[in-house]
Amino acid sequence: MRGRCSAGQRVLACILVRLALAEAFCLQMGVVALDEPTTNLDVANVEALAVALRRLIESRARQRNFQLILITHDEAFVSSLGRSSLADYYYRVSKNSSGYTQVARKDIGELG
Repeated sequence: MRGRCSAGQRVLACILVRLALAEAFCLQMGVVALDEPTTNLDVANVEALAVALRRLIESRARQRNFQLILITHDEAFVSSLGRSSLADYYYRVSKNSSGYTQVARKDIGELG
């Protein structure tokens, strides 16, 4: 498929390969960390990634040590993940007027 995939498709494939490798080599993997996973993805692939992550969250809901760490600026993506009833809140990191970092726990329902 070399030369036939868009940049977004390659990024999505890379994420999926990493998830598969983590699953294969880690017994009851507890953490999935994604940093800006929607970068270079078109709308269809962003939604497909959200669906795949919702399925992952649902399949791991009973696993005590599972955590999804997602770093993104894409609020629509976070909102899409929140459509499953398994995600109740998220943390918003921002800077205040003095330049100090603020971390606030937010209800996922606040996102459009």
